[in-house]
Amino acid sequence: MQLDREIENFVKTLAAGGVEVYNEFSLQHELGIFLRNHLSGCRVQFERNVAYFNLSKLSLEKREIDIVVTPADSAALLSAIELKYPRNGQVPEQMFSFCKDIAFLEQLVSGGFKSAYFLALADDPLFYSGNEHGIYRFFRSGAPITGTITKPTGSRDKTVHIVGSYVARWLPLTRSTRFCLVPVGS
Repeated sequence: MQLDREIENFVKTLAAGGVEVYNEFSLQHELGIFLRNHLSGCRVQFERNVAYFNLSKLSLEKREIDIVVTPADSAALLSAIELKYPRNGQVPEQMFSFCKDIAFLEQLVSGGFKSAYFLALADDPLFYSGNEHGIYRFFRSGAPITGTITKPTGSRDKTVHIVGSYVARWLPLTRSTRFCLVPVGS
């Protein structure tokens, strides 16, 4: 199964106007429906708690996985997908949340998932253009997303650690929207 190819096909369907998404919830459900229709022999589940996969909630960045794809006839772990479609600004906080999702996906791969993907959509150009310093560099300049990343606002007392190295590349989806697909742990 080439899940990355199917996610890219979904993005092409969005670009062609075949599916409409307008917030993160619609993105999650439309992608899940698309995957169910295109991945024979697979089960697609939403908001699956990590405890279901015998993973310790205490050691992970998050408790629930946006989309999980598993074989329909077994409990073997296949893929996890985390999604973001920020609609209310808060650009640096959302970028930190992107990093937390990537760290979470790394943890899932370490816990036995075969693959993991982070998909973000953005119709606010501040997510992909402008100042290239601090946390912005990871999403605006092509700097590798790696190492310890500090929350850029507030008391700056939260960090997330990313073991691997990933590059966020924003590609056009529509005239006003871009997407970023990051395979994690592959």
